[in-house]
Amino acid sequence: MNFIEELRWRGMIHDVTPGTEEQLSKEMTVAYIGYDPTSDSLHIGNLASIMMLVHFQRTGHKPIALIGGATGMVGDPSGKSEERNLLDETVLRHNQECIRKQLEKFLDFTNPVNPAELVNNYDWTREFGFLQFLREVGKHLTVNYMMAKDSVKNRMESGAGISFTEFSYQLLQGYDFCWLFEHKNCKLQMGGSDQWGNILTGTELIRRKLGGEAYALTCPLITKSDGGKFGKTEAGNIWLDPKKTSPYKFFQFWLNTSDEDAAEYIRKFTLLSKEEIDEVIQLHTKTPHLRNLQKLLAKDITIRVHSEEEYLSAVEASEILFGKGTTETLKKLSEETLLSVFEGVPQSEVAKGEIAKKINVVDFLTGATQIFPSKSEARRMLKEGGVAINKGKVTEEFEINESHLLNNKYLLVQKGKKNYYLVKVV
Repeated sequence: MNFIEELRWRGMIHDVTPGTEEQLSKEMTVAYIGYDPTSDSLHIGNLASIMMLVHFQRTGHKPIALIGGATGMVGDPSGKSEERNLLDETVLRHNQECIRKQLEKFLDFTNPVNPAELVNNYDWTREFGFLQFLREVGKHLTVNYMMAKDSVKNRMESGAGISFTEFSYQLLQGYDFCWLFEHKNCKLQMGGSDQWGNILTGTELIRRKLGGEAYALTCPLITKSDGGKFGKTEAGNIWLDPKKTSPYKFFQFWLNTSDEDAAEYIRKFTLLSKEEIDEVIQLHTKTPHLRNLQKLLAKDITIRVHSEEEYLSAVEASEILFGKGTTETLKKLSEETLLSVFEGVPQSEVAKGEIAKKINVVDFLTGATQIFPSKSEARRMLKEGGVAINKGKVTEEFEINESHLLNNKYLLVQKGKKNYYLVKVV
């Protein structure tokens, strides 16, 4: 399997320096991608670069994931309109460990031939003095060369200006590549297309300082077909950490993508073969209402980022909203998933004391929760079989007690086919 060819058919190449393909065909090559450690979780905006490392390892090469502990203390101006907050070492080290655990789901760190490796640029820059940095790095690149980079030009032209700290970022990133070239035999740096200028600074530094030849490859930045920012929702980023984005919400994000976006994402974010992808796209074209494309995309990514168990739970949770769920299905949901599924539905609270001594369903639906405006209307709908508690149809003789509580604190009321109410018992 050829790495460049694999990326090419998946639409994952934006720029590549001449000679890269020849280098990869000549020997097992080491390549790295840098990750910003300013959060304790990666998000789906990082998936494209993660998948580049996955394909790189699968085609017989050695991937390095670099945590920017040092550069994270400075801040990359690429794509940023203003200076960002700087973090201390304790926070950055914590974030590094969290990111490692997420990368272990994608990369094989124990492979005897080409194991993935995690490095932190803070480890080789913390003892690097300022004067030494100027002598060994700064003298090799002119200010004219650095000013010509889009990341610098854009900030200067916007009027926001750029601090010397951020201006020097490309030198730090360039030195990372130089250090890895010298100490890890790393000859290729990859990243998003917005990193092209910074990566070329590295190849130039290697050429001028070490007389070596290094290579660069970038993938396109992922966008949505409607012009919106990929991976962003009204609630913010879609994170890989289940505490930041529940597996249910994560699954729903992929399930709700447009046909056009899903056809792109399934190439870039899964390991499905060209034949498998062509087959599901063909099937989807014939029966788009079944959303086979989105279902396969959501299944593949949710299982890899979370687990098959979380995926199945997300599917069951999704079915509850469409009337397919049962009381047993509902009882299996974690509190987090339950609240994710019914986010936005009307909520009310009742005292635990009322439930502890049993409460008739009519009194519960009118007095305690006011789901119905009157007892007569509640009785009428109960007689017609239009009321369900925790997905089970009930009659007006039904009594609610503590055994009915979901996660020991919730009751789900369904009025008619589509009207849900979540009652919290406090």
